[in-house]
Amino acid sequence: MRHLFAAAAFLAFTAPVAAEARNIVITNDDGLTSNVVALYKALKADGHDVIVSVPCQNQSGMGAALGLRPLTPLETACRNNAANIGASGAGSMTRDGLGSDFYYVNSTPVMAVLYGLDIVAMKRWVKAPDLVLSGPNEGQNVGAIAISSGTISAAQFAALRGLPAIALSAGQNSAGPDLDNAQSPAIAEKSAEMVRALDAASKGGRMLPSGLALNVNFPNEAKGTKFCASKIGTYNAYTITFSENMAASASPEMKEIARTNKMDIPALPGLSLGQNPAKPSADQSQDESILHLTCIAISPMQAGYASDDQNMNWVSRILIGSALAK
Repeated sequence: MRHLFAAAAFLAFTAPVAAEARNIVITNDDGLTSNVVALYKALKADGHDVIVSVPCQNQSGMGAALGLRPLTPLETACRNNAANIGASGAGSMTRDGLGSDFYYVNSTPVMAVLYGLDIVAMKRWVKAPDLVLSGPNEGQNVGAIAISSGTISAAQFAALRGLPAIALSAGQNSAGPDLDNAQSPAIAEKSAEMVRALDAASKGGRMLPSGLALNVNFPNEAKGTKFCASKIGTYNAYTITFSENMAASASPEMKEIARTNKMDIPALPGLSLGQNPAKPSADQSQDESILHLTCIAISPMQAGYASDDQNMNWVSRILIGSALAK
């Protein structure tokens, strides 16, 4: 609850203000996207020093997976031609027009943020960044699906290192085959506005309280939308089930994702994803799964899985103080 109040207090600072120059790492789980390029440009326009470190390919749904094998040269080009066949497993992007601040890793989202923190940031600043932004994702991360999100996992990994970290997720309508989606500039400007607010609230100090990360979800139309405080909650915007035939069970949402990415849905076993037809209960009205439809929902997240003292006392009393102590 303390962190929900902290998120609410932050909203009072959302008027645009001049930002201090901050060192920022952008990562994601989608690879090189229109959303990432737009966010980079918006932050640079505010005077920040920005590094982009993202997976070579789209790694949505990889969660907190690590790549434990050495990264060999690329056998296929990265998404949106960020790097070509034969390039090293991690390094600078070579697509024309990006400049020297863009990097890729031929592995998972967590590996991408670690490369940004351990290699690129150390070479650039000789210290950790002031802020890690993961996203904006191509599709919202609300409800139980957040557990599998590479976007959220990258932010969580950064938060567990003690860094201020924010996961950003936009609508699926911000996806596309190249770097010019019409939704991206508004998403980027709203994200930059949030960074300005955090900077103003922190007065040049730490941008988020220790142990607190944020999960931010945009509505499908970000332009002109206000921020609101929310919680991750229990309502699931999406239904996720295992299907014996993905093609036969494909929801309208799955079909649109396939169309956007120019893919066919195979008649094979796999996951089926769709909108939840059940209505939320009254006590779920503050869930980000509901609020992201009409505002930019900011949900506090604790860093990692640590619980509070009350639950630790329960373990001590019920388990350690009983049969397990004998």
